[in-house]
Amino acid sequence: MSSQVFRISSESISEANARALADVEREYAALSESLERRGTLRSIGHDIDSLTDAAMQFTVAVPSWGVGTGGTRFGRFPGPGEPTNVFEKLADVATIHQLSGGAPDVSLHIPWDQTDDPNELKQFANNLGLGFDAMNSNTFQDQPGQALSYKYGSLCHTDAAVRSQAIDHNLEVIDYGKRIGSDALTIWIGDGGNFPGQIHLRRAYDHVFDSLSTIYKGLPASWRLFTEHKPYEPAFYSTVVQDWGTSLLLCQTLGPQAFPLVDLGHHLPNTNVELIVARLITAGRLGGFHLNDSKYGDDDLTAGSIHPYQLFLIFNELVDAQLDESVDKGTHKPAYMIDQSHNIKDPIEALIATVDETRKAYIQALIVDRGALHKAQECNDALAAELILKDAYDTDVRPILRMARHRQGAAIEPIAIYRGSGYRQAKAKERRADVNFGGGIV
Repeated sequence: MSSQVFRISSESISEANARALADVEREYAALSESLERRGTLRSIGHDIDSLTDAAMQFTVAVPSWGVGTGGTRFGRFPGPGEPTNVFEKLADVATIHQLSGGAPDVSLHIPWDQTDDPNELKQFANNLGLGFDAMNSNTFQDQPGQALSYKYGSLCHTDAAVRSQAIDHNLEVIDYGKRIGSDALTIWIGDGGNFPGQIHLRRAYDHVFDSLSTIYKGLPASWRLFTEHKPYEPAFYSTVVQDWGTSLLLCQTLGPQAFPLVDLGHHLPNTNVELIVARLITAGRLGGFHLNDSKYGDDDLTAGSIHPYQLFLIFNELVDAQLDESVDKGTHKPAYMIDQSHNIKDPIEALIATVDETRKAYIQALIVDRGALHKAQECNDALAAELILKDAYDTDVRPILRMARHRQGAAIEPIAIYRGSGYRQAKAKERRADVNFGGGIV
């Protein structure tokens, strides 16, 4: 653990907010007046302060690996001051939450983040004001000292001993998560085949289901199991859990604690992700999201950087279900976690931007005139329905987000304060440079 503890002072945030507050209050009042004049607030039954409260309550979890510099199959370009252990990762996540007000939890990846003393890690996180989101297991890489290889699969492997090793790892991750206060396990399985005939397609699925069944039995009663699908990579011909249908089939068969997880980049180009969200809501099986963006495949880009309208349309489905009394809400809300890998951007800045983009999409979805939209849909008025959605999407709700951050004691302009604080430069002096460290993602 680093002995250095440079942090951005709350006083510097308060001073910067005080300088910006007058402008924010004017923008906030103008937006309130505009929404009143357009009839938006009346149509949705809210005032602007209730929308601000909603923004304050919406939070996302930050992945531990997201605060380090990512990489590609060809190389990695480490940034200055990136974290070199899990304690330094938590310090960076705490800074993201301090500035954004919307990232109070961290999602760990085992064995990348495993420590000898989980209680020490939990106390360290508590002192930073952080909690722990879903745990993530790793059976897509061979680790030092590992007895058997996952080269030809893990939970789907033809060798029962390899499957058993992968099962045991997941059970160990659950045990570690219990000790630090997590309540969910996310399993992404890269298993599959690169060539026709390489694997028996039905038998591989059966092996995965049997393996997951054993893991499922090890879940505490309060936990959820998230299964994550992906159409390709590293298996390019036939990934076992390749789409939301397979993920849903697995979860429905496993039991009521199992839910599909929707990674926004884990779909083939032009996939209608909001339709998948709607279908999983109907099935009562929407577990949550890995928030990112994609141009070609699993790019793991900043959320909203490529398809901001799609992000809004996804939240439109979520809000519509939230307001629909006929939808079974269950006992759990969808889990929201970022899953990004940054090789060019400063990871802390990119993660702050994603917190902001997801909050923005949520508030824009809240101001959709649902009554008018449903009427247009019932009348088959496609243009009217489209314009109603565009009206909400085109509304600049950033004054609400700035006011929400101010009321939370976070930064009105978080990236500007981050850059002005010298945080990255200070961490570059504190932390040893490690060209090999990348959170495991290389």
